[in-house]
Parts: sequence; structure tokens; C-alpha cells
Amino acid sequence: MQQPLTGDDLAIALTTGGAAWMALSIAAVLPILWSFTLVMHFARPYVVRFLQNLTLRFGGDVWWLSYVLIRDALLVVTLGLSMIFLYPNLYLTGDGLPITAPIATVVLFWVLIVKLIRDMDDDPAVFRLVSLMLVVASVLYIVPQIYGMEAADQENLSSISSALISTSNLDVAKPILWGSIVVFAITGAAIFLRFLYYLWRPARGVAAQGGGEAVHEAA
Repeated sequence: MQQPLTGDDLAIALTTGGAAWMALSIAAVLPILWSFTLVMHFARPYVVRFLQNLTLRFGGDVWWLSYVLIRDALLVVTLGLSMIFLYPNLYLTGDGLPITAPIATVVLFWVLIVKLIRDMDDDPAVFRLVSLMLVVASVLYIVPQIYGMEAADQENLSSISSALISTSNLDVAKPILWGSIVVFAITGAAIFLRFLYYLWRPARGVAAQGGGEAVHEAA
């Protein structure tokens, strides 16, 4: 006779099932976010051309600020949701996730860092670099998501699908995951140290300037 479920068993089942459902739902929605991210990024020439035809300065400012806000917000949201691919319990267990999704997350993180330290809108070289990185990151995620996760029930694509799902190809998935986590951590630490350096350097300059003024006044 089957034993009835206790409250703890039901809570564990709901938590485990809810976490798996949430991870798979995010993985299924992310191709849409990636597509919108690419569209907003490559729409910049159209937006600039449209701004040149506006005669009202206020309207142009509102249009440009709205575009930049939506474009950069999409990048941040996509990165935030993509960070679930760096969770070993979701990436290496259960139904699995796209095998190169952790690499795509790291590349997208690099895109945001480049946009943080360089002005993409005024430097064509930086714009080309960001464009290339976004295309590479989107391909690394969308291809295994479509031909791996979404095509898992297609018999003619079964061999390709199993190679593109993390749990079906653990020999490749584990190095990808742990390498991506290490690179992500190193990149985050580097940008944090850079922030501390530039935060401390102006304060030191102001202090030195203040000390020089004090010496001048004493003289």
C-alpha cells in the first residue's frame, strides 16, 4: 500500500518541480530576449538617422534616451536571467540546459563591461566589437537551445540534440561550466578592483591638492 505524502514530501516535490519548471521556462524565453537585444543593438543606425530628421530638440532627446534605456535594460535583464546557467544543480542535473549557455553568459558579461568602460556610441571600433560579441553570444545560446532542448523529441536530430544538452554530454558540459564560472569570477573581480582604483585615485588627488593649498596658505 502506498504511503500518503507528508507535508515535508509535498514541500520538497513542489520546490524541486518549481525550480525545474522555472529554469526551463527561463531557458525557453531567453531566445526571445536575445532576439530583442540584437534588434535593439543593430537598430542604432536607424535611430541616429531618424534623430537627424527631427526638428524638435526635446523630442530628439526623449527618443534617444528611450532607445538607450530599452537597449541597455534588455542587456541587463538577459544577463540576469542567463546567470542561472552558472548554477551546477540546474545545469548538470534534471532535464539539462543548452550546453554552451555558460559561455554565452560570460561573453554577454564582457559586453556589458565593454559598454561600461568605453563609449560605444561615439567609437565605431567599440560598436563593431560589441556587435561581434553579441552575435557570438547569441549563437552560443540560441543554437543549442533550438537544436538541443527544443529538438529533443525529433528522432532525426537525436544525436545532435544529445550533444547540445548539458546532462546528455557531461564530459563536455562540466569543463564548460567550471571554466565559465572561473572566468566570470575573475572578470567580476577585475572590474571591481578597477572601480576601487578609480574611486581611490581622485580622492588621493583631491587630498594632495588640499595639502598643497594648506602649505601655500601657511607660507
